[in-house]
Amino acid sequence: MNASLNSSVGKGIVIIIKDVTLYAVKAILILDNDGDRIVAKYYDDTFTHLKEQKQFEKKLFNKTPRTSADIIMLDSMTAVFRSNVDLNFYVIGSSNENEVMLNCVLNGFYEAVSTMLRKNVEKKFLLDNLDGVFLALDEVVDGGIILETDSNNIISRVATKSNPLIQNDDLPLSEQTVVQVLQSAKDQLKRSLLN
Repeated sequence: MNASLNSSVGKGIVIIIKDVTLYAVKAILILDNDGDRIVAKYYDDTFTHLKEQKQFEKKLFNKTPRTSADIIMLDSMTAVFRSNVDLNFYVIGSSNENEVMLNCVLNGFYEAVSTMLRKNVEKKFLLDNLDGVFLALDEVVDGGIILETDSNNIISRVATKSNPLIQNDDLPLSEQTVVQVLQSAKDQLKRSLLN
């Protein structure tokens, strides 16, 4: 949903905002130290084939220095990245996307993964907990739209979804999965029959 907006502010000043969209993120990637894909989720049709995606990932990996965090422009896209031990985290947006916002997404996702891995952000531990990493990724961005950047909220939602047997009596119904709602209803029915 792209829109162009023209508005006058004061006398003689015109502000033009082009291509306002909710779809801020084009891709989130985690690559290893050889530039090979560990996690990759593309949210638009910029790279439709696996071969194109892998070529872009190699090019991106080769252009990014091994620093803790930075921003680069590549192929008319903005990439924010962060390296740690043997992993490289990337968030990709369009060339006119706000780098600060993309960096918030990167930091929220990275901190959530770091917390889930108990600060051992390394390839071995990430592969052992890949299901939780994908759950965290789904909590951060959905279809290119940023949902959450606070790592504590991401961790909370991942913990809730990854363990459906958690006591969810104090969670709002909208925050529970179907399995959790059914488990909660089953527990309440048991309690009412036993009393």
